[in-house]
Amino acid sequence: MLTNLRTHKRMKEIIKTLTPAHLASLPLTHRITITDGYLDLMGHMNVRHYLGIFDDATWHFFAHFGMDHHYYTTSGNGSFALQQFIYYAAEVRADETVAIRSRLVGRTDRRIHFIHFMVNETTDRLAATVEVLGSHADLRVRRTSPFPADIAAKQDVLLAEHNQLAWPAPLCGAIAP
Repeated sequence: MLTNLRTHKRMKEIIKTLTPAHLASLPLTHRITITDGYLDLMGHMNVRHYLGIFDDATWHFFAHFGMDHHYYTTSGNGSFALQQFIYYAAEVRADETVAIRSRLVGRTDRRIHFIHFMVNETTDRLAATVEVLGSHADLRVRRTSPFPADIAAKQDVLLAEHNQLAWPAPLCGAIAP
């Protein structure tokens, strides 16, 4: 437990140092302006909408390496979400625009580990992150399966780029491929 607390503290320290400028080199995977329908009684975006926005970003992120609508509808393959860890850093309110930037942090032959960063473009602050572990899946048997070679190769190129960033990925410590 103490190790997890130290890792969580380190994650928060990294997040506090990140600016939109740090994140600008990451792929933009989604952008949305928040409407009143996203708000709760506290006057800020309700937690349920964060995951929906992050999920929309995941579809675009996966398309970067070939897992797009065509792939899903013609290959018999798909993906499964396995674990997620959301960190809330700042409020998001109505009429504010958020952008999601995405960083690949690791992968195995079947799994992918990545982080989405929600940047509030209106306030110029990092609003939230979600760390995700997902897997490739053979939908015919509903089981995880290896990424096809062409997709894995594109992931490896992106992973090499993201490993060259001058700042560490803010990992929660509870997720690993």
